[in-house]
Amino acid sequence: MASAPQAARPRNGVSTRASIEKEALRLFAQKGVEGTTIRDLALAVGVADAALYRYFSSKEEMAAELFATHYGALARGIKEIGARDAPFADTVSALVNMLCGLFDDAPDLFHFILLNQHAYLRFVRDEANAVEALRAIMQAAHERGETRIADSELAAAMALGAVLQPCVFKLYGRLPGLMRDRAQELTNAVLRVLRAS
Repeated sequence: MASAPQAARPRNGVSTRASIEKEALRLFAQKGVEGTTIRDLALAVGVADAALYRYFSSKEEMAAELFATHYGALARGIKEIGARDAPFADTVSALVNMLCGLFDDAPDLFHFILLNQHAYLRFVRDEANAVEALRAIMQAAHERGETRIADSELAAAMALGAVLQPCVFKLYGRLPGLMRDRAQELTNAVLRVLRAS
C-alpha cells in the first residue's frame, strides 16, 4: 500500500528573509546589483522566483533596503565611538579597527556598501549617514585642538581615504592578509594626514 504524500514543510518566513538578504549581499558584492537577476537570487536561496516577491517588491528595493539598514548600522557604530569622549588618537584607533573588523568579518557587506554608496547615499538621512557621523567627530576634534584640519568635511574625506583605499586594494587581491593586521599602520596614517596633536 502506497503511503500518503508528505506535506511540504512550511518555511520559516524570518529565516527565509535572512537567507535572501545574505545571498543578496553575496551576489551583489560579486556581480553588482545590475548584474544579479531575480533568478540568481531565487536559485541561491532555494526558492521559486515568485517567493522573493513576498519579501521585496523588486531587486532594486532589496538593494536599497539592504544599503539603508547596514549603512545605518555603520553610522550608529561610528556615533557610539565618537560618544566615548576618548582622546582623538584612541577614537581614530577604534574607528579604524571597526572598519578593518567589518572588512574581515563581513567582506560581502563591506564590498556591497563600498561599491554601491554612490547609488544610495543620496537617499540616506544625516542621522543615519556614516560620513556625517565621522564629520561630526572631526569637527569636535578640531574644536578641542586635537587636529589642525579646520574643514571637517575635508578631514572626514582624508581619514576615509587613508582607510578605504587600502580596503579597495584588498578587495582586488592586491594586499594579502587581514585588514586587522594593518589597523595600527592605518591609524598612524590617519593621524598623520589629519596632523593630529
